Amino acid sequence: MDWYVVRGYVVPLGIALLLGLVVHVLLRRIARRIADRQSTRARIVHAMVLPAAFALPLLFVLAALRAMPIPDEDLRTWAHALRLAVFACVTWLLVRVVGAVEDSILRHNPMEIADNLHARRIQTQTRVLSRVAMGAIILLGVSLSLMTFPAVRQVGATLLASAGIAGLVAGIAARPVFGNLIAGLQIALAQPIRLDDVVIVEGEWGRIEEINSTYVVVRIWDERRLVVPLSWWIENPFQNWTRSSAQMLGTAFLWLDYRTPMDEVRAELERICHGDPRWDGRVCIAQVTDTSEREMQVRLLVSARDSGEAFDLRCAVRERMIGFLAQHYPHALPRLRAEVVSDAGRRLPRTDATAEVPSSPRAEDMEDAAADPTRNPAAGGA
Repeated sequence: MDWYVVRGYVVPLGIALLLGLVVHVLLRRIARRIADRQSTRARIVHAMVLPAAFALPLLFVLAALRAMPIPDEDLRTWAHALRLAVFACVTWLLVRVVGAVEDSILRHNPMEIADNLHARRIQTQTRVLSRVAMGAIILLGVSLSLMTFPAVRQVGATLLASAGIAGLVAGIAARPVFGNLIAGLQIALAQPIRLDDVVIVEGEWGRIEEINSTYVVVRIWDERRLVVPLSWWIENPFQNWTRSSAQMLGTAFLWLDYRTPMDEVRAELERICHGDPRWDGRVCIAQVTDTSEREMQVRLLVSARDSGEAFDLRCAVRERMIGFLAQHYPHALPRLRAEVVSDAGRRLPRTDATAEVPSSPRAEDMEDAAADPTRNPAAGGA
């Protein structure tokens, strides 16, 4: 056995592995020590430590390979594999850094507060932009890794040589991907929707639960989930009930009798609103908004802090007002009026059977009058 040859392999590789192990252990200890810290700097460092704990030992091994007496073909193969692993670690590190920045921003802007409009705006921008950044980093890392293969570089050169056709085909094939990417950037900047917004989509009432790089998840009121592509929000109209404020007006319609005392209805509506914590103190109005041949329509208009409380307040106002009217003014509830006239016992006037009953002139009467001038009133007058 040639100890010089063995030493040429063992010494560089052993030193590289020893240094890599020491660096790996130190970085893991640093990661455990700062894991519970909440500052942005600590989170970024914690995100970088774990990928670096794998990337640095790989770089030490790559340097050791260059110092070992390995044939050039084998050296290129091993060096290529280690470079791919380093690219993967660097991509992993950058993705984790973006995620750490995102988590820090989300933590400093919680949505669990009463007026969370600003927090929802910041969280929406942060989530969408971070997803776009992560996707771009992964795409760049994969592209750089593939470009290290000679065959892939040759394919790339061929595509560049025929850039017109290739660009057209690639543009058509990638249209949905780039469409969602551009739509995501538009949503992050213009913000037609935000996290926790109340929206009406395809006739469904729900809240924005999640915004990803390609689709949006809407949590329907009955706990279903509606998945909508990002590009749909840019190309189609929809209702956003919390675009600038979460405050809502709610209406309860009642059909009541014309004898309903509206002053008492207004006073009772004010008592209901003042006694309900869901009323925000802005609007409490009772108005007659329509009439029909039998009854009138009364609109009870109230306000609340958000759409959920507005719906519950409307139901409460409707129930309590009906109970109030049924107890104190039962005649105010709608009813159907009808007047029934009976002929039983009514005596008809008597007529003389011998009396002459007048009748309308007939054609034969006109003929008789023409034959007998004395029966012709016109002739007699002459």
